[in-house]
Amino acid sequence: MPVQIIEEQGFFARCEGRNGEETVNMMLTGPQPAGTWVVNFLGSAREVISEEDASKIDSALDALSAVMSGEEGVDLERYFPDLVGN
Repeated sequence: MPVQIIEEQGFFARCEGRNGEETVNMMLTGPQPAGTWVVNFLGSAREVISEEDASKIDSALDALSAVMSGEEGVDLERYFPDLVGN
């Protein structure tokens, strides 16, 4: 899940993402400044990513949620505009 660091605390950071605020272990990426986006997996930051990539991941997760909830007529092009025409 992409999360944005809102407070750097050494090898931990207070972050905010789709599931609200949480404390994330930063041992694999090293300390990062507030505003940085990271991929959080099982409570640890695995990779520093751009805001654009965070948005793409969130959009893909929204699409998955819509499909899994049985939403009819899911417009996948809305969720994956960067793939349209490729």
